[in-house]
Amino acid sequence: MVKVLDRMLLFFYTLVIGIGAIVFLCTTFGWVPYSSAGSFLKDLYFEPAVAYPAITLAVIVLLLTARFFYLSVRRGRGNAPSIDQRTDHGDIRISLDTVENLALKAASRVRGGKDLKARVSVADVGLEIVIRAVVDGESAIPELAEEMQRQVKDYVEHITGIPVSYVSVFVANVAQPNTFRSRVE
Repeated sequence: MVKVLDRMLLFFYTLVIGIGAIVFLCTTFGWVPYSSAGSFLKDLYFEPAVAYPAITLAVIVLLLTARFFYLSVRRGRGNAPSIDQRTDHGDIRISLDTVENLALKAASRVRGGKDLKARVSVADVGLEIVIRAVVDGESAIPELAEEMQRQVKDYVEHITGIPVSYVSVFVANVAQPNTFRSRVE
């Protein structure tokens, strides 16, 4: 959500800066008559109806400048989410992306599943893994899902050494067979 908001703010910011640059260039090239520019400056100094919106716009642009400056100089959000383990020789850190890829690898070994996606979260009692799959429609879904759960749990626990407390399989759809009709002319 924050990234979308920042993109919208950046769009607004560049739009305002672009319009300001165009007005400035038009004025410096003399395309805006001196009397109009002088009249606008006079209104800016003495007319609250012109000054207050200009002040508001300037404050918004200044705040956006501060926001984008902060975003450009801050450090990254830290390390990628990971699972930390301590051994006799030191620390082991396994990223959640690694566990997701291991879960996908295990789930792909089960026949009948396609277009697999995995999401891993860490709970107090172990890892919670959600597998999203599209099935071929030729295998019984309960047996396929149960086999996928077993494969993912056993494989991830064996490879990472981290207990898996929960494996959920969400069957999103049935894959449509690719039928091509050849046409003879």
